[in-house]
Amino acid sequence: MIARPYDQAALRVLLDEFPVTAILGPRQSGKTTLAREFGAQHVFDLENPTDQAVLSDPKLALESLSGLIVIDEIQRVPELFPLLRHLVDTQPDQRYLILGSASRDLIRQSSESLAGRIAYHELQGFQLADVGGANWRKLWLYGGLPRAFTAGSEAQSKRWRDQYIATFLERDIPQLGITIPAATLRRFWIMLCHYHGQVLNYAEFSRSFGVSDMTIRRYLEVLEGTFMVRLLQPWHANLSKRMVKRPKLYVRDSGLFHSLTAIHTAHDLATHNKLGASWEGFALEQAARSIGKRREEMFFWATHAGAEVDLFWQAQGGNWGIEIKYSSAPRLTPSMSNALNDLDLRHLWILYPGDKAYGLAPRVSTLPIQSLTSPWSYPDRAVEH
Repeated sequence: MIARPYDQAALRVLLDEFPVTAILGPRQSGKTTLAREFGAQHVFDLENPTDQAVLSDPKLALESLSGLIVIDEIQRVPELFPLLRHLVDTQPDQRYLILGSASRDLIRQSSESLAGRIAYHELQGFQLADVGGANWRKLWLYGGLPRAFTAGSEAQSKRWRDQYIATFLERDIPQLGITIPAATLRRFWIMLCHYHGQVLNYAEFSRSFGVSDMTIRRYLEVLEGTFMVRLLQPWHANLSKRMVKRPKLYVRDSGLFHSLTAIHTAHDLATHNKLGASWEGFALEQAARSIGKRREEMFFWATHAGAEVDLFWQAQGGNWGIEIKYSSAPRLTPSMSNALNDLDLRHLWILYPGDKAYGLAPRVSTLPIQSLTSPWSYPDRAVEH
């Protein structure tokens, strides 16, 4: 089993501070395996008919318990949330670790009844901190979903991912109460892959897909709410320049992106016209997880004149940026210089597939992808010119 030390450490802090902690993430991302690491006294899986029967009267089943209680796939029984509020307020010996694969529904349901009592931890698939920097090529090709990454061959990984996509569309989506035909959502998801790494034009996409703008937004909400896509919002600085104000779209797991675009082998990837886009999405997800900011705290920045930064965030009283390049020897470009000055960046990193960190200019340095094996450390990451 591949250890996930940083997720474990983050969860220990939350479990100590909050009576209810939620692990949110896509199906088969390792939520249940991670939860077992904490030695829960009681575990209920709401996909298990036996556990469903035990919790048919949840108050009777739960109120006499003590210690850590795990409830898996809790979004299946939303009426549990008000009960959990009552239990944690009246049973000080109880702690709950709840798991869910539908962020939109789970957050809405829990925040209404558990405000101030619940903390959230998002768990995607494996990251470089879990598998080691030397394995970045495999992680990029196979994706981070544990069974895809640990498959014995490219062919095995492909077969598992193909089945995962089919199950997600045909079983998981309907179980969330979403009535979009599986074939329609698959076709939509494949079309999204052509916009991977691009600014999303809703009107253009709706014309291409042949549905209304509102339908496009609803389908995107489904895929974003189930952790399949990332809509990276633009940063609106108070500048005189014309800013890009629409989000950029990414398929979050690189392995699923490759399956949906018929990229099955390392050779397929190296010769595919989506190579650069695939690299950008993979590198962005790894950087975002290392930085550790919430989704709504990370942005991209771009002007209509062409200046841009792929990832922008604020921390420690300053502005920081990452530009992602698939190049063996990145160089400073006018676009980077403009971004550095317009955004008043403390440092701009160029994330690339090489193996050396070196300075390019004052406040600009390269950052090898394989170095993203620990939480972000601002002074250590910056290499001065």
